[in-house]
Amino acid sequence: MTKTSKVLLEVKDHSVSKETFQLVKNAEMDFLETIPQPAENELGKYYESEDYISHTDAKRSLFEKMYHVVKSYSLNKKVKLIDSFKTEKKTLLDIGAGTGDFLMQAKTKGWEVTGIEPNENAIANATKKGITLHTSLDKIANEKFNVITLWHVLEHLPNLENQIEQISSLLKPNGVLVIAVPNYKSYDAEYYKEFWAAYDVPRHLWHFSKEGIAQLFSKQNFGISKILPLIFDAFYVSLLSEKYKNGKMNYFKAFQIGMRSNSRAKATGEYSSLIYVLRRAK
Repeated sequence: MTKTSKVLLEVKDHSVSKETFQLVKNAEMDFLETIPQPAENELGKYYESEDYISHTDAKRSLFEKMYHVVKSYSLNKKVKLIDSFKTEKKTLLDIGAGTGDFLMQAKTKGWEVTGIEPNENAIANATKKGITLHTSLDKIANEKFNVITLWHVLEHLPNLENQIEQISSLLKPNGVLVIAVPNYKSYDAEYYKEFWAAYDVPRHLWHFSKEGIAQLFSKQNFGISKILPLIFDAFYVSLLSEKYKNGKMNYFKAFQIGMRSNSRAKATGEYSSLIYVLRRAK
């Protein structure tokens, strides 16, 4: 961080370390950076929580049960999206595959699936479902894919531009890259400010806007061909944000804020989370 960098917010890690981090505007592009960023060999400790739901299949609470109901619906929508792409072959790489549910669903629709997931607990859960995952992109450096997906993963990646370059090298020339990330310009982000759960520091190292994604991927000659909303994220994020702000999940208030966020986004396009469909520029 330079002396001229402006700290926009100070945000607490509510779920694991309770440490406080700063959000700083990137000097070149329209996204925010988490400062300080943990060293790569220290990142793992910030994921060591039974509450980190994407690495488990737990259904202990009403919140977790609701999460899995919405997850099942979302998986079907995601597979329908990649099925809509006209690719020469149905080869799919999912980066940050979690417990393998998306790949399992895609496999039933005829996709040849490959997944990357560094977390050991998530890999173990995926293995039980018959999905084998690799721990890093280096393991598949010589392969090429028609579709590469990152569902709420890009914000977690250290050495961001180097990783995007590596991901780009794995995509076939006419392939499709699908990125889903939270949108820090959404209404729920503005409403909850430092309590907005989708900041999720320091696991989220970067915080994106539509302009930031366009600028970042243009460096690898990608253009955005489509932007789609993730409607349910406004409710999920608002529930967690209520917990962080007030100490409990106020379902009614979270529903209100989620509805308001989605309603305003119909005019602005600034949904709580967005899916970007990217293709290489001709």
